[in-house]
Amino acid sequence: MPEARVKYQGKMAFEGISGSGHRVLMDGAPEVGGENRGIRPMETMLVGLGGCTGMDVVSILEKMRVPLTSFEMGIVGHRVDTHPKIYDHITIRYEFQTDVAHTDKVIRAVSLSQEKYCSVSAMLAKSAKIDAEIVINGEVVHRLSQGG
Repeated sequence: MPEARVKYQGKMAFEGISGSGHRVLMDGAPEVGGENRGIRPMETMLVGLGGCTGMDVVSILEKMRVPLTSFEMGIVGHRVDTHPKIYDHITIRYEFQTDVAHTDKVIRAVSLSQEKYCSVSAMLAKSAKIDAEIVINGEVVHRLSQGG
């Protein structure tokens, strides 16, 4: 069962320690009493989303024998103005460098991650609309949406 411990580090800083022993420092901006020494807690959610869906996509594409020259994602979250300031809209831009002959497989892999496998995406889609844009070699080839 996944678990974590979070330890106060002074001012607005906290150190998160995962059940697997990995550490992350979280801190607030100076305007809220922090010292800007670490990632913001809500940013960790976007990073977690990218890691979750990215691992899915790579695993699926490896099974499909699709070679990637590079793969990265840009993820932007929009938060509501009132407390609790949850994400109500998230955009993921999947950026691939690969042979365009694999376009259908790339679209299938991203779709499977977003619609079936990525638990972080499924959880966030309960409160936020998640739009995805798939880009291969600099060209948008597909868009999909879920949640909200």
